[in-house]
Amino acid sequence: MKYRRYQTLDTVRGCALVSMILYHASWDLVYMFGVNWPWYHGFAAHVWQQSICWTFILLSGYCWPLGRHQFRRGLTVFLCGAAITAVTWIFMPENLVLFGVLTLLGSSSILLCEFEPLLRRLSARTGLAGSFLLFLVFRDVNAGYLGFEGTRIFHFWDGARNLGTAFAGFPPADFFSTDYFSFLPWFFLFLTGYFLFRLRPQEEREDRAVPVLTVMGRHSLLIYMLHQPVIYALLLAVCKN
Repeated sequence: MKYRRYQTLDTVRGCALVSMILYHASWDLVYMFGVNWPWYHGFAAHVWQQSICWTFILLSGYCWPLGRHQFRRGLTVFLCGAAITAVTWIFMPENLVLFGVLTLLGSSSILLCEFEPLLRRLSARTGLAGSFLLFLVFRDVNAGYLGFEGTRIFHFWDGARNLGTAFAGFPPADFFSTDYFSFLPWFFLFLTGYFLFRLRPQEEREDRAVPVLTVMGRHSLLIYMLHQPVIYALLLAVCKN
């Protein structure tokens, strides 16, 4: 089944892009330009960062059924993530991006192509509740525990760790990435968005657009690939003056 493109979704994605750009500009100021900003290390900034990634991942899952070439799109996003890894590894290894959000979104889209026929057998409500519950339970899996935001239920992983397990969600002690979104738990949030789409109202709603934000949301991948170099160049020019 094919669906039309919804401007409202592009607008929401555009809002998330603006928030992300501001957050990354703040990150650059703190970690690359040495600005002393204690607030950025606090709880409020953590909530800000989480709101951005939750929005992007949920939206990606929600919009997955709207695509016509999900596998090709997923592969494109995955390769863009690989390109970011290569560039940071070569030119700025101190800010290496390994298994970043684009790698996650590309992998999730590709895997869903394989498992979507099975997931269709689940009711949307069951799938939504189960996916979100699994996301909450696996939220702290990177630390080797089941639990959410420091509420640890029990220790989960004592096996060997390497780059392969880091992709899955179990990084070795010396693993480093400035943008790390492992398959677990974030794939479950992607699935939450997918099942949320299946619960959408069937009747047509008013489709709202905010011109600049909607255009940004429509070209989100390109903006994501370019925003950090542009931010850095602008901050460098400002700070030099």
